[in-house]
Amino acid sequence: MFSSFVEELRWRGVIHDMMPGTEELLAKEMVTGYIGFDPTADSLHVGSLTQIITLIRLQKAGHKPIALIGGATGMVGDPSGKSAERNLLDEETLNNYIEGIKRQLQKFLVVDNSPNSVEFVNNNDWMKGYSFLNFIRDAGKHITVNYMMAKDSVKNRLDSGMSFTEFSYQLLQAFDFYHLYSNKNCKIQMGGSDQWGNITSGTELIRRKCSGEAYALTTQLIKKSDGTKFGKSESGNIWLDPTKTSPYKFFQFWRNTADEDAKNYIKIFTFLSKEEIDLLIAEHDKDPGKNVLQKALAKEITTMVHSKEDYESALETSKILFDGTIVDLAKLDEETFLDIFNGVPQYSVSKQEIENGVGILDLLAEKTKIFPSKGEARKMIQGGGVSINKEKVSSHEALINASALIKNKYLLVQKGKRNYYLCSVN
Repeated sequence: MFSSFVEELRWRGVIHDMMPGTEELLAKEMVTGYIGFDPTADSLHVGSLTQIITLIRLQKAGHKPIALIGGATGMVGDPSGKSAERNLLDEETLNNYIEGIKRQLQKFLVVDNSPNSVEFVNNNDWMKGYSFLNFIRDAGKHITVNYMMAKDSVKNRLDSGMSFTEFSYQLLQAFDFYHLYSNKNCKIQMGGSDQWGNITSGTELIRRKCSGEAYALTTQLIKKSDGTKFGKSESGNIWLDPTKTSPYKFFQFWRNTADEDAKNYIKIFTFLSKEEIDLLIAEHDKDPGKNVLQKALAKEITTMVHSKEDYESALETSKILFDGTIVDLAKLDEETFLDIFNGVPQYSVSKQEIENGVGILDLLAEKTKIFPSKGEARKMIQGGGVSINKEKVSSHEALINASALIKNKYLLVQKGKRNYYLCSVN
């Protein structure tokens, strides 16, 4: 379908920058390339998916991927794109994070006996026994302070300040590239566009230390069409670990993508062919209300990150929530029931208040903050825009009592078409 790795990335709208000669090198031989992942948590989140998928595409194109997990650089903290100093991690926490990320990456990349099998490396393996004096003689001597100061990751922090620890990160990452170039014949480093300065410092170190030629390719930092940051929901990061973000919530994150974003994300985050994607976009444009792109996007990514079974379960749960009845919800076991509402705003109401009966306006505006005022709640009720347990509230004088509870404990409030709130009785 695509004649080269770079051609595919270009069509998918992923490439941000690339050093001259990179495309030509990738077109003529099997190339080893790497991307680094610093262990800032025990799981990656959807913000890392662009880089994970870039490594997968590299491997599918016949090249050899290296996934570097930064046990050494993780102790320092990358200042790129940060406005303040990172907190330093202790060694035990860092090692737990490293293992968690490695397990996740192993799920996506092929490990076998072929020449382009993925290789996992930890830069602490070559840095832990390296003395500071040897490092500044072997690496620091070849990169000037002026060169390092010119990088955006440093310039953007000059006003607020940067410790020597974070200032040294650029040199540490450059040395990683040099080490992999010298020991693994790794000729390309890839990363997000905020990594361009760190990556080109590596190509410069390779050139100055051993007259070698190495290359850089960076991908776009993904943003939503409205300019806001990609990868977060109202409740925070969307993680790849199902214990941090349930498969259902993960599915819903993609299912609720805006139309313009879906047209970009279907290219960036899936392995559907150009023909398949063109057909989906054409079908979506004919009837946007069917959400064809969002459905395909949620299916492909949930299946890839979790499993086909998790996708099917999330789909069924979604149907129950949006199309099912209160009877369908009541039939679910409590764990599944709560999983459906993981990420939905939740409020607590006292058991005594419900047993005595609470007015609908009091419930919506005082006992909870679903509405900022009773007046707004009354107005929406009169417009038919409020439901309790999937039944429209017909009167602003309605009284809610214990007989309305699902599983003797929960009330499901719906405001408008898609805004759900869960009230639990304690």
